[in-house]
Amino acid sequence: MANWEINKGIGRTVEFKGLKAQYLFLFAGGLLAVFILVVVLYLCGVSQIACLVIGVVGATLVVWQTFAMNRKYGQYGLMKQGAVRMHPRYLVNRRTVFHLIRNLQPKRKKNEKQQ
Repeated sequence: MANWEINKGIGRTVEFKGLKAQYLFLFAGGLLAVFILVVVLYLCGVSQIACLVIGVVGATLVVWQTFAMNRKYGQYGLMKQGAVRMHPRYLVNRRTVFHLIRNLQPKRKKNEKQQ
C-alpha cells in the first residue's frame, strides 16, 4: 500500500502532490462538487453516457484549473488577488481647491493672533 506524506513539518503549509494551501481544498471541493452533480443527474434520469462524459470533463477541468492556478499564483497569490479586489480603484476627494490650499498654510497659534 502506498504511503503519502502530506505535511513536511511544523509551521509549513499543507502540500500534496505539488498543490499547496488553499489549492488543495479547492481541488477536493471541486472534485466533490463534480461527483455530486453526476449523482444528481443520474438520479434525475439522465443517461449513463451523458453522466460519464460530464463527470470526466468536469473532473478534468477541475484538475487542470487547480494546478494552473497553483502554478500561476503560488501559495499566497490567490489570497492577494482577492485582497486587490477589495481595495478601491481610486479615491474621491470632494473638497474644493480653495479649502485644500487654505489647509496647506500653517495655522497660527492663539498667542500670535493677539500680538
